[in-house]
Amino acid sequence: MLGLGPHADFILGAYAFSGLVMAGLVLNAIRDRRAQERALADLQRRDRP
Repeated sequence: MLGLGPHADFILGAYAFSGLVMAGLVLNAIRDRRAQERALADLQRRDRP
């Protein structure tokens, strides 16, 4: 299996887990950006006379 030796399952599992963590971080950053944009728009709307 790709020449990874007897530890192939562990290595591939570690890569898969790392990929899931990275995807979660990206999704969280996108969600947080949208929340920050909404909060900023709300503050700007309140500031206008």
